Amino acid sequence: MNVSDFPDISEINAFLESLKHHNPHVSAAAVTALVESAPKTVQPLIDAFDDSTDQSIQAYIIQALALIGNPEALDLLTEVVGTEVANHCQGNVRRIAARGLGRIGSTSSNPQIIHHASQKLIWALLNPQDWGLRYAAAVSLQEIATPSANIALQQALKQEDDKVVQSRISAALNTPALFAHGNVR
Repeated sequence: MNVSDFPDISEINAFLESLKHHNPHVSAAAVTALVESAPKTVQPLIDAFDDSTDQSIQAYIIQALALIGNPEALDLLTEVVGTEVANHCQGNVRRIAARGLGRIGSTSSNPQIIHHASQKLIWALLNPQDWGLRYAAAVSLQEIATPSANIALQQALKQEDDKVVQSRISAALNTPALFAHGNVR
């Protein structure tokens, strides 16, 4: 891909502005364009999140960053996963952020990034009352597939009361990738 194929800042700003559109199809198309234009869009997305107080726009931004899976978004996604939930929509954003941490942790070769993502996901698996967040954390820890993820999944299975989450944790523990090649990440 040529550098000229990437959008310039005015085009990125136009995509970001489209996230505010009342038609969800326009906003979804903007998310797609921002994801396809990564990594150039990562920092503008982070800045837009920090500048926005609109939860709907923040949700689209987190969705884009989670799909991109760039380590530059690690701190923001970690912060969002740990946010207290005031309403159901925020819970959905936390789940999307957890999946973004899984993407970052599973595609990175940097042990510090993997550890940082894993630790927040382990917290999300073992602590919150939100069953959907625990489910997303289990899926993400399965993707990361480290020994600490395996231990956390085993611990969570013992304490999890929700049958759906229990089933997902069991599926994660029965995944060969979690044990493949003596994974030492």
